[in-house]
Amino acid sequence: MGFTPYYSLHRNIGRPLDAPLSLASKGRFIPAVLSFSPVRFYSSKMPRILCVAEKPSIAKAVATHLSGGSYQTHDTRDKYTKNYVFTCDFGPPWGRSTVTMTAVRGHLTQLDFHQEFKKWEYPPPDRLFDAPVQTIYPNDVKNIAQNIENQARQADILYIWTDCDREGEHIGSEIREAARKGKRNIQVCRARFSNIERAHILSAARRPVALDDRQAEAVAARIELDLRIGSAFTRFLTLSLRPLGGAMADLLLSYGSCQFPTLGFVVDRYFRVRNFVPEPFWSIKVMHEKEGVKVNFNWSRNRLFDRLSVLLFYERCLAAKIARVTDVKEKQTKKWKPLPLTTVELQKMATRFLRMTGQEAMTVAEKLYNKGFISYPRTETDRFDKGMNLRALVQKQTQDQRWGPFAQNLVDGAFQQPRQGRSDDKAHPPIHPITYAAPTVLDDQEKRLYEFVVRRFLACCSEDARGAATDVEITYGEEKFVAHGLIVHQRNYLDVYPYENWTGTAELPRFTVGETFEPTEAMMTEGKTTAPSYLTEADLIALMDANGIGTDATMAQHIEKIKERQYVQVVERGGNGGGGNDEDDGAAGGARGGRGRGGGRGGRGGGGIGGSGGRGGVKEFIPTSLGVALIEGFERMNFETSLGKPFLRKEMELKMKAICEGRLTRDALLRESIASYRQVYDQSREEVHLLKAACRQYVFGQNGGP
Repeated sequence: MGFTPYYSLHRNIGRPLDAPLSLASKGRFIPAVLSFSPVRFYSSKMPRILCVAEKPSIAKAVATHLSGGSYQTHDTRDKYTKNYVFTCDFGPPWGRSTVTMTAVRGHLTQLDFHQEFKKWEYPPPDRLFDAPVQTIYPNDVKNIAQNIENQARQADILYIWTDCDREGEHIGSEIREAARKGKRNIQVCRARFSNIERAHILSAARRPVALDDRQAEAVAARIELDLRIGSAFTRFLTLSLRPLGGAMADLLLSYGSCQFPTLGFVVDRYFRVRNFVPEPFWSIKVMHEKEGVKVNFNWSRNRLFDRLSVLLFYERCLAAKIARVTDVKEKQTKKWKPLPLTTVELQKMATRFLRMTGQEAMTVAEKLYNKGFISYPRTETDRFDKGMNLRALVQKQTQDQRWGPFAQNLVDGAFQQPRQGRSDDKAHPPIHPITYAAPTVLDDQEKRLYEFVVRRFLACCSEDARGAATDVEITYGEEKFVAHGLIVHQRNYLDVYPYENWTGTAELPRFTVGETFEPTEAMMTEGKTTAPSYLTEADLIALMDANGIGTDATMAQHIEKIKERQYVQVVERGGNGGGGNDEDDGAAGGARGGRGRGGGRGGRGGGGIGGSGGRGGVKEFIPTSLGVALIEGFERMNFETSLGKPFLRKEMELKMKAICEGRLTRDALLRESIASYRQVYDQSREEVHLLKAACRQYVFGQNGGP
């Protein structure tokens, strides 16, 4: 039999699996040494380990690192899945082991109703709230499940390499069940990793941990709730509204507990814009030219909506003639560098600056992660662990012609620790580059997203921008006015991060307290309030995040779904919306939402028909007549907790978190959430005439009632 190299880890015998990779010896830390040794490929004395990754690309990458690039490849009955066979020394307690590395392609199983509940005509939709369900292997993954079962028969240990989040834990539990069909008593553990860089994978391989069954149970509860609630309300809506005929006759009117609140945000903003009534206001502005510089002073009252009052104040100013300087403040100021990158922030920035939708950004980020260029792209964490060697990551970027000089300056001494945000999901670090990717190995979208991730990371490791601010306050008549001046002295992080700007103004001439002058110009101005803008995708993601709708990685899916169902359309910002700059402007931000999963796992979020956000200009979400009719119809039912509002789903997300923390069981979550939605369903059925009336009004342009 031939020989093949394997990784031999020279270290103290008996080292526990969770011990540090470097061992203390006489006050010094000695790193473990990786070397190659020729050994026979198989040995009956070696433990047999079955490793299963979440995707074929991850399986190949991990197999390459663990085997030193020397493995045998075997085809399986699934054309996308290979089995990689090699030997590897994991250290105590397994030592040198025979390894088979394979993969799944996302979720292995699917929850579904029994056959008698799949007909829409009978039984009625409300039976789906408590109808029996079954777990099945979809046809396209049966061969994958069979491969795991077959390989497990020959294995002693199942080592799971799924992504380290809730969904990854659930996929891990599915893999475990498939393996136990082959060997009931197989030992099970999982790897904890956040990128596929070689040293990181080797370190993770030596530190197996247990599957988190609480997280798996939370996902299982969500899957069952989404099936029951979505199926019941989708059938109810479709069967109730199709008889209206016309444009409704052939539509599938789908409902989702995240989908409808997302649509609700769009409809709510639509009516705020449509119903907005401009209101006139008046203000006073003062300008004084000194030393050749025109200094504009803004009224401390900003503006008033009573013209006569402003006219009175203005006349008093003119009568006084002389303005007096009452305060001069000079101080050093700075613009904070950005926080480390989270998934939600990545999607928001991609829609604003990279000409991508949130869904496109997540797909591209996943590709970059699978290629080993960036860390795991689904994370809520906005603070780096203090033990991470960030300087080494900066060093890898010095070879680039665009940001290399900036990175080199950081290496040469300008490096600063990143800011510490408030969020830490305890699973993954913020999104950051793992290694340098030359532009020639990336496609256009990958280039743009990778550049953003790198520039964001380098900005985090730089210094805040610094400047000097001057505020001059004057009293003119009895009114106070303030002029503000800013001089930017050091751009620092702004030199590498073009997605933010900090523009200095002309330096103010020197004023002293007590100084008097007659203003060069004093004007009473008039304006009117403007409507808020329609929601952009970044606005919508911020609202979803603030209200706990979806998770950091699934928000983009829900947005795509309401586009796909023709509940909304995406249009260029132009004549339809406001461009407001008043107090009603913008969308709410807020606290972080729950975590979860994006695409690539057999999810039902798909490509939309509304176009890509950000291409050619700012894109805005406008509800279609159907989208307005659905939300308005439910709003008219006066639910205590409306389906178009985020409260029911937010409550569900909080209960899922409680399962993860051990404060609630899966059965309790199912029982409580189903009871809440059943109550809403019963009321909807009793008042379905209001929903039909809304459809007649908005879809068919009729004003008739039920």
